[in-house]
Amino acid sequence: MPAGQARPHKPRWLLIPVRVFLVTFLMTLLSFAISLLLGILGVVVAARLRGIAPNLTLAYRLIAVPAAGVVASVVLVLSAVIEVRHYRQAKALAEIERAS
Repeated sequence: MPAGQARPHKPRWLLIPVRVFLVTFLMTLLSFAISLLLGILGVVVAARLRGIAPNLTLAYRLIAVPAAGVVASVVLVLSAVIEVRHYRQAKALAEIERAS
């Protein structure tokens, strides 16, 4: 093996769940924050139009938490599919490189 080339590392399937849950957690937090911001703005605007005091707990219970739950379930499935596909591709490429 030439000195300039590094040995290919063998893909590890144990890291797949770690990456899946990390990405899911981060995307859930991001979607919760964005939907909470938009929910608060919507509740404040609706309260101003009606001339009543805004009840900001509605932004948490009816907007932010359900939106974050939906995003979390979608991201969990998609990131699992993407990580498994990446693992299988890396495994196949490592086999090809090892055979040649």
